[in-house]
Amino acid sequence: QVGGFAWENCGDRTDPVVLQSLSVAPDPISIPGSLRVSAAVSSSKAMASPLKVLLVVEKALGDLWIQLPCIDELGSCTYDDVCTILDNLIPPGTTCPEPLLTYGIPCHCPFKAGSYSLPASDFVLPDVELPAWMTNGNYRVRVAVSSSGEELACVKLAFSLQSQ
Repeated sequence: QVGGFAWENCGDRTDPVVLQSLSVAPDPISIPGSLRVSAAVSSSKAMASPLKVLLVVEKALGDLWIQLPCIDELGSCTYDDVCTILDNLIPPGTTCPEPLLTYGIPCHCPFKAGSYSLPASDFVLPDVELPAWMTNGNYRVRVAVSSSGEELACVKLAFSLQSQ
């Protein structure tokens, strides 16, 4: 078991959205299983549609890191507008799912400027049929969020997955 969970902001100091804290348990993350997450984010700028998200997902193979392709919207994908994706997942006008609702965390664009924090909350990771290349192992993910060509946020994550 290498490394374990880690995160860092990778944008420059002028990025308006900054991850202040993030913790995840258990480590390694177990699928299926329960995931306990706490996080805090601050944003000095409202984030509105279109909100582009660029994901780079790498998996460790021995000492090498291999970039995983984008297959069926999983892996190193570019999402041109996550606002639309959120609207499809959670129809506008319906309440945000728990625990977002309790802590006043929005689930639709635009996201107002301000500070958002999620105290330790449990999420159920269902037994999804993940492709074999996305199961056990150590991963690195870089998430870059931009709007109209301006970077809003950049976060790097490292974690391990363990599937049953």
